[in-house]
Amino acid sequence: MTTDPGLNTGSHDLPVSPALSAFMGTGWAATPLPSGQRAAAYRFTPARRARLTAAFPGERLIVPAGQLKVRSNDCDHRFRPHSAYAHLTGLTGEDQVGHVLVIEPDGEAVLHVRPRSPRGGPGPYADEFYRDRRYGEFWVGRRPDLAETEQLTGIRTAHLDDLAKLLTGHQPPTRLLAGVDPRMDGALGRPTGPEDAALAATLSELRLVKDRWEVEQLQLSVDHTTTGFEDVVRALPTALRHGRGERWLEGTFNLRARAEGNGTGYETIVASGAHACVLHWIRNDGPLDPTQLLLLDAGVETDTLYTADITRTLPLGGTFSPVQRDVYQLVLAAQDAAIATLKPGASFRDFHRAGMRVIAEGLAEWGVLRMSAEEALHEDSGLYRRYTLCSSGHMLGLDVHDCARARRETYLDGVLEEGMVLTVEPGLYLQPDDQTLPLELRGMGVRIEDDLVITADGARLMSGALPRTVPAIEEWMGTLLS
Repeated sequence: MTTDPGLNTGSHDLPVSPALSAFMGTGWAATPLPSGQRAAAYRFTPARRARLTAAFPGERLIVPAGQLKVRSNDCDHRFRPHSAYAHLTGLTGEDQVGHVLVIEPDGEAVLHVRPRSPRGGPGPYADEFYRDRRYGEFWVGRRPDLAETEQLTGIRTAHLDDLAKLLTGHQPPTRLLAGVDPRMDGALGRPTGPEDAALAATLSELRLVKDRWEVEQLQLSVDHTTTGFEDVVRALPTALRHGRGERWLEGTFNLRARAEGNGTGYETIVASGAHACVLHWIRNDGPLDPTQLLLLDAGVETDTLYTADITRTLPLGGTFSPVQRDVYQLVLAAQDAAIATLKPGASFRDFHRAGMRVIAEGLAEWGVLRMSAEEALHEDSGLYRRYTLCSSGHMLGLDVHDCARARRETYLDGVLEEGMVLTVEPGLYLQPDDQTLPLELRGMGVRIEDDLVITADGARLMSGALPRTVPAIEEWMGTLLS
């Protein structure tokens, strides 16, 4: 359970002579971080850790950042620290690979981190800075040393190698956020159990209500996402001419996400025509047809790792056809009904129920459902779900499906509170091969998704800068394309 003193080198790396090794260890200027630099969430993390400690008094709590995951051979995926670790420390960068937060039974937090590579000298890490492809500064960039990490976070730091000694011998009651770092999963000498699951649930529940700074970060991600949607509309003429226009639009949005933030909060969905009937369509390899609709589901993740999650369904030719308008209007009416239920004290499930009632009534009116809406909505039936399938929203924050490990009674079966941020996203997915549908409806998918924060007396639409109604969308697209 120690940091591997061996170097992560590639099959095609050149050997290093003793003379070169000695030369590389000399003549480097000091490059400290600026004095006083702090993590963006520095002021908010102590209260978060205190709440966690209060939930498990007298116990040691271990929250890893996670490890790199191999993409192919010796190439890794871009690293993102686990959301619970980022929430408690404020550290969100790619330099957090393998780091571990330990909160001791007395409430003191200690960050076990990999120190900065020394530039030469004795020891197993002397050549790491220029030879190690995973951790060397010349390969992946600088990381803070122990003192700098303490400055950034206000948390006491220790060498990552010290963690093995800490976890040997007599141990206090200990809980681990399991499934994040394989090294840590095997370090406690016991299988993971219900005590660890309880820690994961509490870490999710700590994020159900956002503090003021978190709401500001989410609004920033929404604002950048709005700009990304505008970029996509402006790119439509070029994308319509491209053989894989969906992918052109994906690249257009993802450029904005990387330019303004850490990247996308999840894989961008660019689904034209019948592809919009695939709820998580991320192949994005199809051409665009100006007579069809485009479903764009995308979110920018900020540098602090908070993500938006917005969907708009747009007419690729700039105007909705009559049947497209009818389907869109039904989904919009469902979303309006769902949003109207949002307020503190309302059941989390209320907004989904309100939206689905509108959907079922519309499907019955069209004759798609050969029963009344009441019959279709009954828990012993649910036949309307053939055409809408999924839930109408979820919590939003550091994860696109935030707080997912929270206990049912605090989330899905819980009530809304001021400061919660969630999506509302009803949809209709009318499959191209569904013989229960009239031909003119087949192969059409419509989803409208917005991000909202619960306020003292209702909810605020965070994504209101993007148009939602048919006339507003057509006018907005016309302006951007003119």
